[in-house]
Amino acid sequence: MEELNVVEGINNAGGWLVRNQALILSYAVNIVAAIVIIIIGMLVARVISGAVNRMLKARKIDTTVADFLAALVRYGIIAFTLIAALGRVGVQTASVIAVLGAAGLAFALALQGSLGNLAAGVLLVTFRPFRAGEYVDLGGIAGTVLSVQIFSTTLKTTDGKIVVVPNGKIIAGNIINYSREPERRNEFIIGVSYDADVDQVMTLLRGVVEADERVIQERGIQIGLNELGASSVNYIVRCWSKSGDLQQVYWDLLANFKRALDAQGIGIPYPQMDVHLHRVKAAEAVAQSE
Repeated sequence: MEELNVVEGINNAGGWLVRNQALILSYAVNIVAAIVIIIIGMLVARVISGAVNRMLKARKIDTTVADFLAALVRYGIIAFTLIAALGRVGVQTASVIAVLGAAGLAFALALQGSLGNLAAGVLLVTFRPFRAGEYVDLGGIAGTVLSVQIFSTTLKTTDGKIVVVPNGKIIAGNIINYSREPERRNEFIIGVSYDADVDQVMTLLRGVVEADERVIQERGIQIGLNELGASSVNYIVRCWSKSGDLQQVYWDLLANFKRALDAQGIGIPYPQMDVHLHRVKAAEAVAQSE
């Protein structure tokens, strides 16, 4: 009895195969075509992503960003390949695309802050307003750049603190790069007493600046009377030096200005107030009181 059931099942299966031969052949062809599409898509994704990676690195784009963008291109091609393969086997790709779009929107809304930092990071490494090793001020946070990553930038402050700044905040604010130019200018405001001779003070200040070998004489030295203040005559001094010497040159010149003025007996005044007292005769005071 069992043998008859087995034979009957085989006969039924054979009959079904004969009746649906065209349908089975069509599905087989579609499945094979889908597999071929996936294989070709994978190869194309690898080739194009590799080409994008090499092109970005040839343009001296940061390695992290180059790898990320290349991977983004690769996975994008793979996604389109899978959608094409599903469409080949009869799946309604419109619904798949709609589901992927909704999922992508939800993902973007959930990570909008991180995606903003990501976009800002790509802009920073593309346009390079600063590089690792440069001293910058990023919206009030100053320090030496240690690294520029996709989502954040790491700084080391002059007092040894490590600060991680989100790239989105960097793009939204001002970026001051103190190291990009090889030469920078110092500016001093020197106040002296009103009794000092103008020409003597200007000659004295110029001599101090010209005596410092770190000052770039070719860039010129500017010295002038800048302001007649409330208690002092203020002179402005401007000179150029190497960016690496800027701070030390400022300190040294400021000390030398003080020494030179003291040597010539020229005072550096400080804010003061003169109070004048007027005596009133006793008789007048009594008369007025009555």
